[in-house]
Parts: sequence; C-alpha cells; structure tokens
Amino acid sequence: MRYQKSDPDVRLMLRVKEDDAGAFEELVERYQGRLVRLLEHLGPKRDLADDMTQEVFLRVFRARKTYQPGAKFSTWLFTIAGNVARNAARSTGRRQEVSEVDAGGTPSGSQKAALAHVAMDASGLMPTRLVEGEERAQVVRAAVQMLSDRQREALLLCKFEGLSYAEIAEVMDLSTKAVKSLLSRARVNLKDILAPYVDSGLVPEETSGRKANPNASSWEGDDER
Repeated sequence: MRYQKSDPDVRLMLRVKEDDAGAFEELVERYQGRLVRLLEHLGPKRDLADDMTQEVFLRVFRARKTYQPGAKFSTWLFTIAGNVARNAARSTGRRQEVSEVDAGGTPSGSQKAALAHVAMDASGLMPTRLVEGEERAQVVRAAVQMLSDRQREALLLCKFEGLSYAEIAEVMDLSTKAVKSLLSRARVNLKDILAPYVDSGLVPEETSGRKANPNASSWEGDDER
C-alpha cells in the first residue's frame, strides 16, 4: 500500500493492470531509454539491447494481471531486466566483443560521459592526462566489461540508476551484505584494471575479467548471498 501512495510508477502500473493502454505507453516512455542503456552493458552484445528492452516490456505487459505493488516499480522492472539479460547471455554464449561493439554502435556523448564517470568514480582514480572521445570510451567500456556479471550489474544499478543497497539486493536476489561486498570488489577490480591506463596510458585488454586474471580470488566469490 505504501508503494501505491509514494511511487507514481506503481500507480501507473496498477492502471496497466486494468488494461489502460495510455498508462503502459507512459511507462515505456519513462523507462525505455534507461533500460536500453542498462542492457547495453548487462547483455551479451550491445546490439541486442533494443530487443531485450522490448522483451522486458512484453513481460511487464503479460504480468499485468498478477502484478502486486510489493516494491518500487523500478525495482520490479530492473529485476525483470536482469533476468532477461541473463537468459540472453545463456542462449547466445557469453562473448566479450568490445571492439566490434564500439565499431558497430557508437554511444552518444552523454552515454560515454556517464560510463566514464561510473568507472573513474567507482575506482577512485582520476586520470593524470585528459583523454577524450573514442579512446576513453574504449578504455572505460573495456574496464567495466572485465568485471564479473554480478559485479557489473550491481555497479550499474548503483551508479546509473541510483538504487540503494537494499533495492539492488532485491533486484539481484542477494543479501544487502552481499551487495556491499560486490560493490567493494568491483571498485577494487576497476582500480586494478584502470591503474596502468591512468599511470601510463596502457589500454586494458578487451577480454573478460575471469580470463584476464584467473588467479585473483577477489574476482570470484560473487555467489555470496
């Protein structure tokens, strides 16, 4: 009941439950861009983000009759988005194709800046030299993609969407303690990945985190609940 009173998106979804097409269109308008941005980094390939976003909204519409406002609407929506991303990764195979992605779908300037801010802010590092444009986009995207799936999801939900630890825990079906641990490890790993670039301009390898450093225990252990 409290979410119905405090969350306007919950109220919109309750109208969707009653087959209000206009309310559904409004929710799509509010969240489509945010979902595409999130799924570009959670899904197996950037060019699948639009399709995954459509799948999320399709699931929302199909679930409308059984919807119960037990959480913020955004928490419920991002839970569905995470499930869609994991299903897509399982069906296509997890492949890190950073160079192909960057060549095939150039992000907007605001998206580059947002992702750069995520990585640099989370790692606690500031570059000793200013780098603009495609090099920075390549470096930052490579660094974020090198995190484990769970670390990357927790980091993006925290930094992009501003979710609280409790909300991230609900989205990812983890304990709050586990979320804090994930974010702590993500920051440490980003700092390790970005340090050579910050210090001397060496670009991180465009590969997955597990392959890049298989002997580092801090990259593992993401199943803590």
